[in-house]
Amino acid sequence: MAQAYWLMKSEPSAFSIDDLAEEKRTSWEGIRNYQARNLLRETKAGDQVLFYHSSADPTGVAGIAKVVREAYPDPAQFDRKSEYFDPKSPRAEPRWLTVDLAFVRKFPRVVTLGELKANPALAKMAVTQRGSRLSVQPVTLEEFRAVLAMAGR
Repeated sequence: MAQAYWLMKSEPSAFSIDDLAEEKRTSWEGIRNYQARNLLRETKAGDQVLFYHSSADPTGVAGIAKVVREAYPDPAQFDRKSEYFDPKSPRAEPRWLTVDLAFVRKFPRVVTLGELKANPALAKMAVTQRGSRLSVQPVTLEEFRAVLAMAGR
């Protein structure tokens, strides 16, 4: 199967590209939206991820990560102490998934949402669409390359 490309959002106050750079690898826990969960199911090891800072100043793509472990049950859903605990998720058929991401690189600067929206090559990119709130979004190879070019690479 061909490599796929994704955009994954995180609030930098909770987990930033700098945190990923320090940890080198993390579980992308806490996805609690069915559409985003279904997209996580499609990820494969080696897929490239645009790491997007949301609810930040500025919002935008801060760097690149890659999927290093494909979707598996999110252990946080069973942890009563976790903010992501879901008492209705059965252990036999877990409701929520996570993937593991590894740090690839931080951009010299955030490629802002305004810049993304201003680039005609990204007009159909999910993150540039009004009301696009999903924390996991598919990205085409062309969109991925356009963002890399905007980041100065």
